[in-house]
Amino acid sequence: MFQFREYRFKYFNLRLVLFISCLTLLGVKVIGSAINDGSDKKQLICFCAGLVVMLFLSIVDYHFILKFHWVIYIVNMGLLIYVKFKGDSGNGAQRWIRFGGSFGIQPSELAKICIILFFAWMLQKYQEKLNSPRVLFCVLFLFFMPFYLIYKQPDLSSSIVFLVIFCSIIFLAGLSYWYIGAAMAVGVPSLSFLIYKILQPGQTLISNYQKSRLLGFLYQNSSAEELAKHGLDINQINAINYQQKNSMLAIGSGQLLGKGLHNNTITSVKNGNFLAEQQTDFIYAIVGEELGFAGALAVIVLLFLISIECLWVARNAKDLSGKLIAGGMAAIIAFQSFVNLGVATWILPNTGLPLPFVSYGMSSLMSLMIGMGVVLNVSIQRELTFKEVLYTEY
Repeated sequence: MFQFREYRFKYFNLRLVLFISCLTLLGVKVIGSAINDGSDKKQLICFCAGLVVMLFLSIVDYHFILKFHWVIYIVNMGLLIYVKFKGDSGNGAQRWIRFGGSFGIQPSELAKICIILFFAWMLQKYQEKLNSPRVLFCVLFLFFMPFYLIYKQPDLSSSIVFLVIFCSIIFLAGLSYWYIGAAMAVGVPSLSFLIYKILQPGQTLISNYQKSRLLGFLYQNSSAEELAKHGLDINQINAINYQQKNSMLAIGSGQLLGKGLHNNTITSVKNGNFLAEQQTDFIYAIVGEELGFAGALAVIVLLFLISIECLWVARNAKDLSGKLIAGGMAAIIAFQSFVNLGVATWILPNTGLPLPFVSYGMSSLMSLMIGMGVVLNVSIQRELTFKEVLYTEY
């Protein structure tokens, strides 16, 4: 469990801990300004607990954790199945397990970490046979089961993240370019066909509110005549895009240094309650309005640095499983950040993904801290450099 003799603590990635701490504490301050109901205190307590968990996991050999791969997978499936039948509903989706009061967990967030750990073991074990049809079929089948349960909650955004994580780690594991090319040859036309079917009346592939967000994004600048061809009108489009328009207004109004946290400016988008879920999905709009361009840029830079540090750990990992763990965490941070920022700046359709380490959400934050703890352990078990090999041998 604790392989201290094999640890190289001089490679402990203190920069990663520093970047995570700065970004999370900035998020806590913005959450407190966005909503005055004690959410910032809950987030701070979760961060402190998560920091302890992260530092503890940083000294637990990740190979020891991977010995429980089937336990991790089965527990993950059990939680997702429980949510399917007994979970609490909210905003048209059944995603939560509540433990009395307001405390609960969102298993789809923890599932992102579980899938990385499970496939880090599996793809390491079958590395030489990954491109055999039998092994690849088993890998795809084991991925599809939790993916389907998340998709049917319904949680389209998390299921897309799930897919991106899987594609990232299976690529890093050495999937044949022949399979990648074949998947793209089939996937691109299939995706185009799916979008076409989704835009048709009476479709059942996605829920109505998901379709409305897609239509609002695609036809945001269309004329009344063009909208009428699709059974829409300008008032409907304005209602669908209301959140993102206000998000853009908030970010732009912050100018260079922002209006300040907890400000009482009457022209504030936040103070006018023009943004719903401003402490979660649209937290970046609050950052832009209250901390300005400087604060918004700081968030992007910190997210970028965290992703780069994870990739650096992956590059120097001593084995494939360590590489996949760090690479998978980089995929979560980079992709979720891109989508959340894309929604806040209206370059993507509206979807509900938290901004890593910034948005309010204890399930998301704790899951990320757990994953980062394992990444830190990978970093202190990095492969020897050429000089270290010479020193060890001679």
